[in-house]
Amino acid sequence: MNCARMFCLLVLLVAPASFAVESVPATPHVLPPSAQGVDAKNLIREAMNLWRGSSSISELQMTIKRVGWQRTMSMKAWTKGEGQSLVRVTGPKKDVGNGTLLIDDALWSYSPKINRVIKIPSSMMGQSWMGSDFTNKDISKSTDVLDQYDHRLLDVRREGERTLYLVEAIPHEDAAVVWGRELYWVRDDFIVMEQQFWDQDNRLVKTLSTLEVVEMGGRPVAKRMRMADTESDNEWTEMNTLSIQFDTELAESLFTLSNLRNPR
Repeated sequence: MNCARMFCLLVLLVAPASFAVESVPATPHVLPPSAQGVDAKNLIREAMNLWRGSSSISELQMTIKRVGWQRTMSMKAWTKGEGQSLVRVTGPKKDVGNGTLLIDDALWSYSPKINRVIKIPSSMMGQSWMGSDFTNKDISKSTDVLDQYDHRLLDVRREGERTLYLVEAIPHEDAAVVWGRELYWVRDDFIVMEQQFWDQDNRLVKTLSTLEVVEMGGRPVAKRMRMADTESDNEWTEMNTLSIQFDTELAESLFTLSNLRNPR
């Protein structure tokens, strides 16, 4: 993941292995009585809280699939509160040390090959991270969807024993974001089962799908997630959470430019 809202993403409890819904149009469904009193923004906030905790440390594996080739990277990620996250590549050898740091709304990347820390402008937050289908924003686990979007509940569905809520997030007119809107299918335990990214022309561009849910670190976690472009069935990126700890003490010095360049 999301580097800055890129990746929470064994053994105790496995939920259904996949979840898929049709692309949802702009026109909302008539909401059932069970939707009364449900706060759409709070659903997203609780999903973010579940995803990050007050802090988190995770070990992740990213697999990028393209026509004719495939590669896998390992990484470690740290988050604290809603405004701090650090993602560092730990393998393969040629990529070790690449990192991304988010502090509030500011994002930096570091490449050991050129030994430079580069601040990522807002115009590049939607750029691909390390050649994957995840963006810089995704990988950093940015939570700007809470502050820069308006939210409304579009639909409620039952899937087996679970209730799923469809939340539409529309960016504020002055928000520096790429998407025209985002749609979230949030399960009643606050797992985001699907996130859809729509452009300014109301065209579905890509979808992040939760493929596996397990209990890790004392809570349900989206262990395996796949980001896929709508027009490329054979090209995708999967993020697999290998381990995660929540609500652990993290030093402030972890989320610094010095540590991004020179990990201790």
